[in-house]
Amino acid sequence: MPEQCDPRPYDALLLLSFGGPEGPDDVVPFLENVTRGRGIPRERLKEVGQHYFLFGGVSPINAQNRELLDALRKDFAEHGLDLPVYWGNRNWAPYLTDTLRTMVHDGHRRIAVLATSAYASYSGCRQYRENLADALGVLRAEGLPVPQVDKLRHYFNHPGFIRPMIDGVLASLAALPEEARDGAHLAFTTHSIPTAAADTSGTPADHTRDGEGGAYAAQHLDVARVIVDAVRAETGVDHPWRLVYQSRSGAPHIPWLEPDICDHLEERHAAGVPAVVMAPIGFVSDHMEVKYDLDTEATAKAAELGLPVARSATVGADPRFAAAVRDLLLERAAAERGRTPERCALGSLGAGHDLCPVGCCPARAPRPAAAGADWRGPAAEAHA
Repeated sequence: MPEQCDPRPYDALLLLSFGGPEGPDDVVPFLENVTRGRGIPRERLKEVGQHYFLFGGVSPINAQNRELLDALRKDFAEHGLDLPVYWGNRNWAPYLTDTLRTMVHDGHRRIAVLATSAYASYSGCRQYRENLADALGVLRAEGLPVPQVDKLRHYFNHPGFIRPMIDGVLASLAALPEEARDGAHLAFTTHSIPTAAADTSGTPADHTRDGEGGAYAAQHLDVARVIVDAVRAETGVDHPWRLVYQSRSGAPHIPWLEPDICDHLEERHAAGVPAVVMAPIGFVSDHMEVKYDLDTEATAKAAELGLPVARSATVGADPRFAAAVRDLLLERAAAERGRTPERCALGSLGAGHDLCPVGCCPARAPRPAAAGADWRGPAAEAHA
């Protein structure tokens, strides 16, 4: 097998995502899964679920993942990479544990995992690893072989993730009224998280204080700078920009990353900017938080202000992203075989770690998390 297409030691790839409801009857049970253990009343979940009901109770995320699965399988086949691709979710069908069980029954024992979250944070990385640990524990309790799972590195600065977003921003600028185009402000958006979680995101060396944002903010800012530089090179215009946040869901007394996109639109309008491009760089696909928080809520705010806006596309199932996943997989496989592969990354931060170190994106309460330096595995735990 040619070295450049050799997936060994991996015998399968798992696409691991968040999940979402696929009909009105799914909405509250889905939200119960997401908020399990927090004691949120069912009536409150019905209120929270209203934005899903605006879209018929269907989140776009599952359809997006099916498209990405197809793109990955097509890319793998076209490049002679003979590796099956599976899909499992944390919070809705197909559930992660069920998918891993199927993979084990299909004979897979060394599984590479791609999470549909590109950046470092507890909810964007370690929580996925905790869910993997939980699922592996279920397999062990059922007497099944427990596979080794390795999470692929963060890909926020991989060219195959960034370049589709550059094209999206350029297309959005072109869609604005010509007289407003050159003066347009670029608002790069991502999910707001508690400042305490942001400050402890990434490795211990990345951790900060006082709401500075740790690796989470630093990684997004690096991506934004790459996109701004590329737009300048393409158009000759140096657009003003800022990293802003959306989708806050926490209690009002807990500090979260700011400014919120709607507040930012008001502030930019008051400052006299002629238009804004909203670029959701923190999201892999056009799931509910993009469709509602940007396409519905923020766009309505802009219309109220009389401020022209355009929303650029997420990466979704772009063939360049599928190729990036192949690259990440083969890079990690080569490293596992003792090779020193080329590691593609744009910006100033370089390629991230393969194995999350101890203390990386810690949870409030310690829990086992697979695919990290602190993971001993269910088999080791059973004999401890």
